[in-house]
Amino acid sequence: MARILLVDDEKMARTLYGDYLRASGHTVTAVCRFEEVREALESAEYDAVVTDLILPGADGMEVLRYTKERYPGIEVVVITGLDKVDPAVRAIKSGAAEYLVKPVAPEALQHAIRRALTTRDLLQENASLRQYVSLLEMGQRIATTLDRDRLAIAVSSALEAQTWAGGVILLLRDGGPLRLHGSAGLEPELVSKLEPLLSAQLQGVRAPRTLEGLPVDHTHVLTFPASDGELLLGQIVLFFSDAPPDNLTEVASYLSRHYALALRNLGRFAEVEDLAYMDDLTHLYNMRYLHLALDREVKNAQQTEGTFSLLFMDLDHFKAVNDTHGHLVGSRLLVEVGRVLKGCVRERDIVVRYGGDEYVVLLRNTDSGGALKVAERIRRTMENHHFVPREGISITLTTCVGVASFPEHARDKGSLLDMADRAMYRGKRGTRNVIYMAAMDLEATPAERKVAG
Repeated sequence: MARILLVDDEKMARTLYGDYLRASGHTVTAVCRFEEVREALESAEYDAVVTDLILPGADGMEVLRYTKERYPGIEVVVITGLDKVDPAVRAIKSGAAEYLVKPVAPEALQHAIRRALTTRDLLQENASLRQYVSLLEMGQRIATTLDRDRLAIAVSSALEAQTWAGGVILLLRDGGPLRLHGSAGLEPELVSKLEPLLSAQLQGVRAPRTLEGLPVDHTHVLTFPASDGELLLGQIVLFFSDAPPDNLTEVASYLSRHYALALRNLGRFAEVEDLAYMDDLTHLYNMRYLHLALDREVKNAQQTEGTFSLLFMDLDHFKAVNDTHGHLVGSRLLVEVGRVLKGCVRERDIVVRYGGDEYVVLLRNTDSGGALKVAERIRRTMENHHFVPREGISITLTTCVGVASFPEHARDKGSLLDMADRAMYRGKRGTRNVIYMAAMDLEATPAERKVAG
């Protein structure tokens, strides 16, 4: 049954309507002035207010407006002796659930209260349903996000919206210590200060926890692990200045599960992406990845006025290896060539199997002079290397290398690749085991610089 605040300046009306409502099982508190209404609403919880429209020093409309503004979950039924349309319309527009004209029969008042409470319950149920639907949508959005930065934003925003947290920190575990993934609602300096403290306290923690002793103004700090089975993928840390909401554990646990699912999907997507950009045989990068890397290098070089170079290589007389020793030996030789090339360049440079027995090396922050030195190192190493000794044979072979640099020889990806390729083929048409620098003018092949072993 409901708790009802009855407001009427007539003692007879308070007694009569109070008896009607108590007969239906409701708990009734009766007052006669607006000041008493405010005191009553502040000191206790009510489900409904029944108010007369005419009160001393105020009116029922003021009671209605005050109640709906300060306590929107309370329904208001207005009773008046004025049998007019205008007051009724104003009352309904101001949020009254019912408008009754005196004299009011017991059944009418009881029915009005019952209908008002039913309306309130439906509205609360709809609000709860909308929040539940919103939570489902946020979980779905999180679980299907395959960009790490966007995931941090999506999770932080969802937690802020659904838990009313004053601050959020997300920590990610990539096989090592927990590190910052994202944050919201906190100053960057504070986040940087908290990251090592939280990482140390939450490493390996697999259950929700309340943290104390952190250098923050917030009175409540709670954490929720993002786990995939037994695998801990990350931690969610929520900061509250006031008491957390009653449904915090349910909401935060739900979102943490979807955060973990998204992190697992990110890991799987990265594995698939790696496979898409790796050469099946040599496990070097493939041509697809080369084009992505070149797009990025061209953009960076344009913005910073930097430089980079390409080495385009083709093995000399590789067909004879297949004809003499078979394709299995030839394949193993190609794998070994990849290892030799990677040993001749820096960690940050990119070695690519372009196709067949062709390879490309992208030398970051390297001009044509530096590229020639690397190309000569590769040419000499290849010439002196003995391949596939585990097969009981020792194969030696050489390579032709074409060199082209950005922006010296070309200012776009396609032209740069073409010039390095053409420089390499100039060596193939000649003595082989040679390095050629790309020409500024593609038709001016005599301008190409030759470095032979």
